[in-house]
Amino acid sequence: MNIDLKLQKNLIIFGIPLLIVGILVAIAKSPIFIANPNSLSIGITFDLLLTVPLVYFLLIRKTSIPKTTLVPFLIFGVIICSFILPIEHQTYLSLFKIWVLPVVELSILSFVIFNVRKGIKRFRLNKNESFDFFTTLKSTCYEILPRGIVMPVVTEMAVFYYGFLNWRKRELKNNEFTYHKDSGTIALLIVVIFIVAIETFVIHILVQRWNNTVAWILTFLSIYSAIQILGLLRSMPKRPISIENAKLYLRYGIMNETTIEFNNIESVELSSKDIVSTKGTRRLSILGELESHNLVIRLKEENILYGLYGIKRKYKVLALYVDNKEEFQNQVNKYIQ
Repeated sequence: MNIDLKLQKNLIIFGIPLLIVGILVAIAKSPIFIANPNSLSIGITFDLLLTVPLVYFLLIRKTSIPKTTLVPFLIFGVIICSFILPIEHQTYLSLFKIWVLPVVELSILSFVIFNVRKGIKRFRLNKNESFDFFTTLKSTCYEILPRGIVMPVVTEMAVFYYGFLNWRKRELKNNEFTYHKDSGTIALLIVVIFIVAIETFVIHILVQRWNNTVAWILTFLSIYSAIQILGLLRSMPKRPISIENAKLYLRYGIMNETTIEFNNIESVELSSKDIVSTKGTRRLSILGELESHNLVIRLKEENILYGLYGIKRKYKVLALYVDNKEEFQNQVNKYIQ
């Protein structure tokens, strides 16, 4: 019953603004617009940029939906307006893009930075918890963006942050464990980056003889892949495995992570033996069998492993590598007992 009411409520909240957008699109493509392009283009512009966001705001003002989700509706209106109106009738839209949209973008960026800084201060006050930029960024973006696009946006921002901005060395606490020093992962990823760089140069020269545009597209994709790998590589020392708040936080840079309640752990085994790949068996590493493991965690009930861009995979057995495996096993066993 509650689910049906929630669906009906969401249908009204999102359906009415979208219905208005649909009507405006139909008007822009009708003979009426061709007969009166000047006056109707002004009306359509103001409706898409002001009326639709205002209607959406009035519909969500007494709900739990964050008011900041108004921003995607505004951007959606700009995109629709750009497509349906002829260029010669986009005067007010151009003014909006020049004077209003940058203010909105700066406001969003300021909001994200403010909340991340607030998160840093909160974690510094609480000495029992460790600050994690990626986690704080996710919680901040969930407040201002639609849930469906949060993880792609957060992943791209985190790649840039870890790859180019965060150069400070992270000091480990007693409850934190590294997983990259002895596994050979860093060396492997550096080799991959060099291979991508060499292949990009060679492929660009070869493809350019055939089509210059395609050559630059492939080059851009290769550079983008290298940046992704660099972000992963540099995020690994910054995001250690940790034990806190009666939970086990398992991370593999910004690519994989999962949180396990201690009462759900059946056993933690020191093992480097090959594991049988089944539906309920996963590896924390994104490299799969290319990277060895030295620990196997078995759970009582299924849990979720969150991957790149928020991809979810269920598991009941998880293989991973921890540099100080004995100390990790001892600490986890203390909590289990």
